[in-house]
Formats: sequence, C-alpha cells, structure tokens
Amino acid sequence: MFTTRLLTSFFEFFLSVVMSGFVIYLTYRVFIKANPDFDMEAEIKKGNVAVGILVGAILFAASMILQKGLGSVVSIFRLYISAPGENTLGVGKLLLLSASHLGLSMLLAVITISITLRLFGRLVRNHMHPGEELQKGNIAVGIVLASVVLVAALYVGEGVSAISKALVPQPSIGQIEIMK
Repeated sequence: MFTTRLLTSFFEFFLSVVMSGFVIYLTYRVFIKANPDFDMEAEIKKGNVAVGILVGAILFAASMILQKGLGSVVSIFRLYISAPGENTLGVGKLLLLSASHLGLSMLLAVITISITLRLFGRLVRNHMHPGEELQKGNIAVGIVLASVVLVAALYVGEGVSAISKALVPQPSIGQIEIMK
C-alpha cells in the first residue's frame, strides 16, 4: 500500500511538472493565434502592459482549469496500480485515456476563456470596446478582462472536475447472487 501511494505521488508530481510547461506553451500559442482583433504577441513585445496582464491571467486561468482535470488522470493511474487483478486497461489504453482527459480539460479551458471574453466584449460594446482599449494599452481594461477570465475559471473548474471524474473507469465489484 505504501509503495502504491508513493508511486502515485511520484506520477502526479511528474505529470504536474510536464503539464505545467506544456500548458503554458500551448495556452500561450492558442490564445495568441485566436485573437482576431490584433497581434497580442507584437503588443507584448512592444511592452503593452495591459495585454501582458490579460495573457498572464489567461495562462493562470487555463492552468486552474487543467489542474481540475489532472485529478482524474491521477485517479485512473491509482486505479491501474492498486487493482491490477480488476484492471482491464493496458498501458496503451491508460496513456490514451489519460491524454483524452487532459485534452478534454484543455479544450474546455480554451472554450470557456474564449466564450467568456467574447461575451463580455459584446455586453460592454455600447460603453467601450475592450479589444481596442487593450490594444491602446489601457491597463484598467486589461485588469478588468483578466478578472473576467479568472472568475470564469473559478466557476468552470468545478464543472471540469465533475465531468472528468465521471469519465474515470470504475472497477467492477463482482456479481451478487440473489436468492430465488
């Protein structure tokens, strides 16, 4: 039992380290390319603090959402290690299932953040145009948009966790005979 916990802990640590680098890079690339209003990377290179604040919040929010999905991957691995007799998963299926869980979490993070920013932009477009203000370097708008992204991640994170946990395969507990 101790070795199972230790092995699972090392797996979780290793997965967290690998995922942190991967998530940061992938999230950055996706959101830099996804912005139709202006070139975020060029704005960051020019020193636009408002865009930098927003991109930082997007990276943080995506990481928060993905961390919720990471729990199910650890649960799958723990199940694989702790119940070898009940296990019908091979190593290949384990890796595929884990990648699927992480991919789903990433997809949900990207969709959530994109929809939230677009919805907020539409709701306030009569008062201001957040994309234009952000491109001008309006730090206040950058902070507001960053807050919108973080609040959305707080709410959606638990939903991602619930979906992810529901998709974890469960071991069978055997058959129960009922008396005739």
